[in-house]
Amino acid sequence: MSLHYGFARVLLDGARVHMITERRVVAVVRRALARGDGGRIVTPNVDIVRQARHDPEVRGFLDDATLVLADGMPLVWASHLARTPLPERVTGSSLIWSLSAGLAADRRSVYVLGGDTPAVAARAAARLAARFPGLRIAGHLSPPFGFDADPAAVDRVAAAVAAARPDLVFAGIGFPRQERLVSRLRPALPATWFLGCGMAVNFVAGLHRRAPVWMQKTGLEWAHRLRGEPRRLARRYLRHDAPYALRLLATAARR
Repeated sequence: MSLHYGFARVLLDGARVHMITERRVVAVVRRALARGDGGRIVTPNVDIVRQARHDPEVRGFLDDATLVLADGMPLVWASHLARTPLPERVTGSSLIWSLSAGLAADRRSVYVLGGDTPAVAARAAARLAARFPGLRIAGHLSPPFGFDADPAAVDRVAAAVAAARPDLVFAGIGFPRQERLVSRLRPALPATWFLGCGMAVNFVAGLHRRAPVWMQKTGLEWAHRLRGEPRRLARRYLRHDAPYALRLLATAARR
């Protein structure tokens, strides 16, 4: 079980989410690294909270996390309806920038793990290094899709990251695959921080574009993503996540 640094948490359908701003997250990580303490950040959205209700593995990822942050406006809205308001939405796609800026100030290192291709991972790493002088790139790697079905391939990826000994790993290979790999790496890198950041590596590389800020703030980023990947996301968003989000909001309002 990870330490939770004493921050207040709000209970959202069984998931305990920290009431903390993005700026404070960066400060916490920087101070922890200065002490030699590692940690894990998980940013659940509505879909992950929904899965955690019935999937012990997903629940375990949240329980193991040092910081659990709300990546989804419906979670923020539910916290306000329940009168235990989260201060803001904190996404992996934003943290990859703000944490890089914070670590650059301390001349620390990051490892970029993810992206659709090796060239994308390399481009993302180069862009972070160029934007934040002082940031050291410990390495970058884009494992091929389906690598995690081969134990030998997982061993090779884990060995490469562990050998680099980064201060922070951006694990952007999709949930829950990235979280399984982080769980594998944590014992080998106890002084390292890990962020499961999904599509963030592609965003940094410029391969895909995030929704406009107004869509992010109004809870419509899912619509932007659905328009870009309808075949992959329609069933999840429309059949599962949207009804669940409505129930979550209704329950919070009753509370």
